Amino acid sequence: MGKADADGPGLPDLPPEWGRVVVPNDASALADEAEQVRRELRRRVAAHPRRWRPPAVPVLVLLVAVVATIAGLITVTWPRPGRYPGPAASTPDPAPGQLTGRGLPALDLVDAGQSPVPLRGLLPALVLLVDGCACPDRVAEAAAAAPAGVTVVAVSGGSPRAAPAGTDVRALADPAGGLRAFVHLPARSDAVTAVLADRDGRIVLVVPEVATIADYHTELVRLAG
Repeated sequence: MGKADADGPGLPDLPPEWGRVVVPNDASALADEAEQVRRELRRRVAAHPRRWRPPAVPVLVLLVAVVATIAGLITVTWPRPGRYPGPAASTPDPAPGQLTGRGLPALDLVDAGQSPVPLRGLLPALVLLVDGCACPDRVAEAAAAAPAGVTVVAVSGGSPRAAPAGTDVRALADPAGGLRAFVHLPARSDAVTAVLADRDGRIVLVVPEVATIADYHTELVRLAG
């Protein structure tokens, strides 16, 4: 039985007694067989010019093989619109401002003992991504400015960084990098990224590179409301 193309009709069924019929990709590959059949026909006609009649089966086999070859070549080479779609258009990453109003992802961070800590269980929260820069001064001033009821979380990469002395900052780690991937911002060696989320888990502000507490102080105070 002929082998079907991925998108088109298969080749015609052949009697099983003919054995395996190989259809070459190039029709010229049948030239030798065709010439051999023609020579045999000429020889028989010359030997018995009046009573010989060409046998039906060899001619039929040759005809089917030629038709199958042509059909296979047409099926393989015929252009088909839409068979090879172009590359899918990539979706641009959202800008930090476009994250405002979206929900904070339900990620599990880990503490110093590698115990899971649900991020959304710390709301409302000021999350400082310190995976690129420990920046203890930025973390300490955030802890000092945070109103009661707002959790300040310092999130590092592989393991939690020590919180500045005298603060109640939650030092956690995000080994999988899920939060950094969510904000679509690379880690910086000289700055931290701040993400503020209210008690409902809604993001109210993202600051890609914190310079001073003034970058988010107003929104931080509102988190306690």
